[in-house]
Amino acid sequence: MSIETNDLLSALFEDHRARVSTRVSKQKLAKGDTLYDPGDTIEYCYFPCGAAMATYYVVMDDGAAVETATVGREGALGGIVSHGRLPAFARSTVLHGGTFLKIPLRELEQLKEDLPSVGRLFNRYADCFVAQVFQSVACNATHTIEQRVARWLTAAIERTGTNDMAITQEQLGELLGVGRTYASRVLQRFKARSIIDIRRGRLVILDEDALRQTACSCNSVIADHFSKVLGGIYPE
Repeated sequence: MSIETNDLLSALFEDHRARVSTRVSKQKLAKGDTLYDPGDTIEYCYFPCGAAMATYYVVMDDGAAVETATVGREGALGGIVSHGRLPAFARSTVLHGGTFLKIPLRELEQLKEDLPSVGRLFNRYADCFVAQVFQSVACNATHTIEQRVARWLTAAIERTGTNDMAITQEQLGELLGVGRTYASRVLQRFKARSIIDIRRGRLVILDEDALRQTACSCNSVIADHFSKVLGGIYPE
């Protein structure tokens, strides 16, 4: 099975890619499908392919779920570096449906033991993923909602390759940990500036350059770190 549509797996040596490809299976997942809930035993590692995208949420005591990191074709979800039984800490949900490759954790762990370069690749990705979470925390604490909305939409464009996002204003507010009213105000300002168009259940980006100029620098910071640690796999 081809694994070329996931950039993390495509970064493996050719002969190692061939070996990994015999262990993965393909699964179509739709927006809203849940990969893990907190406390679930993680049995598979998932690799988004192409335009597929998933996210991690931390679920709070009141039931609110706040996004901590988005993962597209540059990465993986679940059991990246750990060994043995793994209870999920965060909820993981599909944001943009598509093809996901998955591999049982026991087989991934065996590949890491048999092929040290596979383990090193995942260790480097784990470093990048932690950097992404760190940057997300700092962004949420210091940047305006307008900057964060623009950053999120820009990152989604980079990962999915489309300017048409199947997301509501309420869902975007939940992702960013703000109320629907705040998210709606920002989006209406973007619409007034002809940066986006708001349609039923969708946001269409009309002016990507203006959106990037409005966003904070967090996407660029993460892309730069990926480039240094894992050159060439972060979407542009």
